Amino acid sequence: MRLVLATALLAAGLAPAAAQRPSTVDMTCAQARNVVLRQGAAVLGTGGQTYDRFVRDRNFCEPTEIGRRAFVPARDTPACFVGFTCYEPSRNDRFGDF
Repeated sequence: MRLVLATALLAAGLAPAAAQRPSTVDMTCAQARNVVLRQGAAVLGTGGQTYDRFVRDRNFCEPTEIGRRAFVPARDTPACFVGFTCYEPSRNDRFGDF
């Protein structure tokens, strides 16, 4: 019974946090970019139930990861450059093609 109650309380606590995630579609491009620049790394909603973690530069990625330019929908533009997303490159990646 305690486990069920603890699980329910945890789930209830997480739901409001997800609902409060800033969304790029509600911001201008400059506002979305400034969030990432100011915080260094931020999880932003990108419309509907989608979201991602965006970083100012590679320093906010894991040591083996690299940054890929990230464009998101914003209130004033459909493709706003907000920074980078981190990803683990594979052997087939050709650097410079980004």
